[in-house]
Amino acid sequence: MTHNYLQCGRFRLPTNSGKRPLVMGILNITPDSFSDGGHFSTLEFALSHAEQMIADGVDIIDIGGESTRPGIAPLSLEQELQRVMPVIYALRDCGKPLSIDTYKPEVMREALIAEVDMINDINGFRAPGAIDVVKDSAAGLCVMHMQGQPQTMQQEPHYDDVVGEVADFLRQQMDQLTAAGIARDRICIDPGFGFGKNLQHNLALLRNTRRLIRELDLPLLAGMSRKSMIGAITGKPVERRMAGSIGAALAAAEQGALIVRVHDVAETVDALDVWQAGREPSGN
Repeated sequence: MTHNYLQCGRFRLPTNSGKRPLVMGILNITPDSFSDGGHFSTLEFALSHAEQMIADGVDIIDIGGESTRPGIAPLSLEQELQRVMPVIYALRDCGKPLSIDTYKPEVMREALIAEVDMINDINGFRAPGAIDVVKDSAAGLCVMHMQGQPQTMQQEPHYDDVVGEVADFLRQQMDQLTAAGIARDRICIDPGFGFGKNLQHNLALLRNTRRLIRELDLPLLAGMSRKSMIGAITGKPVERRMAGSIGAALAAAEQGALIVRVHDVAETVDALDVWQAGREPSGN
């Protein structure tokens, strides 16, 4: 990879270290999250959960105020700001990079004022004004692919060549970002598992993760934790998908992902540490 690090605000995350992927812990400040039932939707519980993730070895904390599960209605700007901003300010000095999971330029702007380190945008910075908001910051930018919108994205998604079409979209958005003066070392890509894709689409993208990294020459974030693809493979309901999610994280690690976005931080960190130990020479 051209760059040896991903610039994320106050942090530089190494991309060529040869170590396990970084673990991004999901902190949903939502009463309607598909995966945690809104358990962390109050400030007190959210901060407690963040502290536990830090103790468990999390590398990045991804804060989200709006559920984007299939079929969900959009959240108002005011509600999203009310949910996420107190958490960002409270965690600003926690010693870990903070990411904001949002597609709204207004939320991006307020989060950047609060010194958030990464913008994780499911809409790939396509919203009018999004690029203008982020271009002069130092924040890392995660560009995700999504076919359609959350309300309709899982209604018969179709591709002629899912890997090629996702790569083309990510390349197009990367070109728009760099044309605005944004350095490539601030950009990472996310193929958008489960966002307008069926199981076969998701598996094709997982199997071709290394190809996407090589062709786009950018670090990749993989987010499969507890998603429907895990349920389709294992037959397990969302509350019993931890083992399958860890398996997905290991598969992404083997394919060269820089970041895995997960709900179960402690278990994923342990699994990746063992995976890494098995790959390193013993010295004997």
